[in-house]
Amino acid sequence: MTAHLSRRGLLRAAAASSITLAMPRIAFAADGFVNVYTGSDSNISDFWTNVILPGFHETHADAKVRVVDAGDGAGLRAIADRAMAALGTDNDPQVDLLEAFVPDETEGSIEAGLWVNFTEAGLAGLDMVNPAARQTDFDLPYRGSQVLLAYDATRVSAEEAPKTWDELTAWIHANPGQFIYNRPDKGGSGGNFVRRAIHEANGRDPRKFTLDNYSEAYAAETLPGAWDILKGLAPSLYEGGAYSSGNTQSIQLLSQGVVTMTPVWSDQVLQALSMGVLPETTGLVQLQDLALCGGFSRITVPTNARNLDVAMQLVTYVLSKEVQSKIITELGGFPGVSWDHVDPALRAKYADVIPATIPTFPAGDWDAAINDGWYRNVAPGIARS
Repeated sequence: MTAHLSRRGLLRAAAASSITLAMPRIAFAADGFVNVYTGSDSNISDFWTNVILPGFHETHADAKVRVVDAGDGAGLRAIADRAMAALGTDNDPQVDLLEAFVPDETEGSIEAGLWVNFTEAGLAGLDMVNPAARQTDFDLPYRGSQVLLAYDATRVSAEEAPKTWDELTAWIHANPGQFIYNRPDKGGSGGNFVRRAIHEANGRDPRKFTLDNYSEAYAAETLPGAWDILKGLAPSLYEGGAYSSGNTQSIQLLSQGVVTMTPVWSDQVLQALSMGVLPETTGLVQLQDLALCGGFSRITVPTNARNLDVAMQLVTYVLSKEVQSKIITELGGFPGVSWDHVDPALRAKYADVIPATIPTFPAGDWDAAINDGWYRNVAPGIARS
């Protein structure tokens, strides 16, 4: 997730941010550092360096942990490939923890035993992880982001804010010109609004869409219902069928009072509120029949990590109420643990955005089919750039 109003910030050039932390009586590899690799934006590596590690240091005063920017997903895959090559040898993989990485990005790695099974390892705090965010026993969701609805609370009360898809579409029709979403290929907030329409047209069952089940025939069967829904909404949108150019413009239109409600990324809108870009009178709500899509960044730990013990203790600390609450306040993200395990004041403050479900939607061929279908069927008059 990003702390900037553009969904992605500039990535740091491959560099190391380090802080001296450590663990008594634990042998460290090479120069003695525990290596944490991240492929996320600079605000995430800063969060690890300036928030997570100092807190960890308070109880692990002699440990040394280094946060290394892998650049992106490809960089993380290269690090994981190195760990895979070292598996079963005496070679040091020079990585103890990967941030924002999932095991299936390294083919055959789970079967080979490369990743720690957090359940079998008895990871302390694992029972606090939100069950809806769990994916496998080999990756640990620790921070998330989800699309919400942001609205002007001076025009819409919290009691009147829509909490189901039917309530939302009824509100849009009853308040013509006051809702906008961005083109689905220009940002995930609008893209996931479109995907929520797809879920609605298919029995609100996200399981009907996987990476493996895409085909032109199946897309032709499942997508047209959503196009009908979205075409029906178009005349009631801002300017009778206008769409913003991206996540940021949607927030700007809301902040300027041009519209009353729009889909937004949770991290982006919480940061906009903390920075004063949006006024304190901005309300947030999540649909409770089936939430708008989101996703989680996950931690993996190689079984051949030279500093496995301290890496697992670091993972446990990341799941603590202290860190999980700061993911909300410092990053504007969602916790990886259930909301019962964050600061009660935060739980009360964000009660309307706590999701009952955390649906996802596969990328791959589905992305092109959805974007192409939306332009062709919902907004044929908009030139695609």
